[in-house]
Amino acid sequence: MTTHSDIAYDFANFVTRARFEDISEDAIDAAKKSILDTLGVILAASGVEPAVHGVAKVVLESGGAPESSVLGFGGRAPAMMAAFANGAMAHCLDFDDHAPEGHHPSSSIVPAAFALAERVGGISGRDMIAAVAAGQDMFLRLRRNIGWKQDWHLTTVLGVFSATASAGRIMSLNEEQLANAFGIASMQSCGTMELAYGIGSDLRGMYAGFSSKGAVLATLLAEQNITGIKTVFEGKAGIFNVYFDGQYDKQAMLHGLGKDYTGGSILYKPWPSCGASHPYIHATIEVMREYALKEEDIEQIRVYVGDFQNRLCLPLESRRKPATLADAKFSIPFCVAVAATRGQVGVADFIGASLHDSRVLAMARKVVPVLDDRYDWKMKLPEGRVEIMTRDGRTLGRAGDDLPGGSETPMTWEYIIDKFRDCAAFAVKPPSSGNIGQVAEMCRNLESINDVSDLLRVLARDES
Repeated sequence: MTTHSDIAYDFANFVTRARFEDISEDAIDAAKKSILDTLGVILAASGVEPAVHGVAKVVLESGGAPESSVLGFGGRAPAMMAAFANGAMAHCLDFDDHAPEGHHPSSSIVPAAFALAERVGGISGRDMIAAVAAGQDMFLRLRRNIGWKQDWHLTTVLGVFSATASAGRIMSLNEEQLANAFGIASMQSCGTMELAYGIGSDLRGMYAGFSSKGAVLATLLAEQNITGIKTVFEGKAGIFNVYFDGQYDKQAMLHGLGKDYTGGSILYKPWPSCGASHPYIHATIEVMREYALKEEDIEQIRVYVGDFQNRLCLPLESRRKPATLADAKFSIPFCVAVAATRGQVGVADFIGASLHDSRVLAMARKVVPVLDDRYDWKMKLPEGRVEIMTRDGRTLGRAGDDLPGGSETPMTWEYIIDKFRDCAAFAVKPPSSGNIGQVAEMCRNLESINDVSDLLRVLARDES
């Protein structure tokens, strides 16, 4: 592969040439799992996150050609707006897939790809797999080879480009058009980590909608041969120089491009909360189980946190008593309290009266963060450690290793399907059990589907 002056053209060349036959089995499997997983968390968000009702209302009232489905709520909208609505729901529960290093590829990719697949019609399962796998690979190559200082919000800064890659593959853009689309998409490459550090905002859960919408818009404009920025990534004021101070490894990004698809490393969540909270949830559940502890046995829970996790503990009183679903999912004290009180963490633990459960809030007041730079976020999400002090004087500790759904213990298809069933049941208009099962089977055998829009048609049977 010839290296171009700007990596936008290298990625454009790769994506336009991506074929199902050239993709490794693990990357094919990951693309299919990510599609089912993302559809499930979108459905669940439609029923449990109050803020998305306003998004759906705006989208469905905006009019336009009924090209693509708004999942959960029913109805159709122009592809760009459907991508916005579905993307806004894809991350609401913080239950979508993520890279081992953190950040979320598929919550932007899948809504954009399906919105355009419905607009175009006749997109085969093989082409959808190729589009999603290419977008996931691009996201991971960018994520792993830039210098990040926990300032810019990487999922939105980078996600719009990987979503554009998938969208461009669905629309069969040529290399020049897709390079233009990347340049156009840069207008939606934005967002800072204050999304994560701040509290009280609905945007924390909805950000992927903006990336999905931006990707669809960029693709549609590029299809009309509107030109973009030719040096969008590597120019003097390109993405790499402005956002990452010129700290990027182009050769590493390009190594094996088009041959080694990296999506097989994507991870699927066991619990609907920020991935940085998962080691603490896991450690708490295991200590409580191993020592048969009860709530009344606990004097204090110490969570040993690095730089990023500490921000999920501050301001401490607000994190111990989160006001919104999004805040709760981004609070280590609250997530640990749920794990200690209930022995598990699920979708229902973050909605309605569960946010005000007196037992959980009392336990959260016992959670104390302890700074420990061993758990600073350098590349992969760090493990963390929990110590539970009991009323009888014991100190029982465990590291958050061997995490369910981690790189060493990846989630099986059986788990992904069960998770999809559980999530779909929370939808504002839940699909029937039979239709849920049919969609799961279709995703598992997606390469045999002639038109991926059939998946959404099955889900829509129950919407009226």
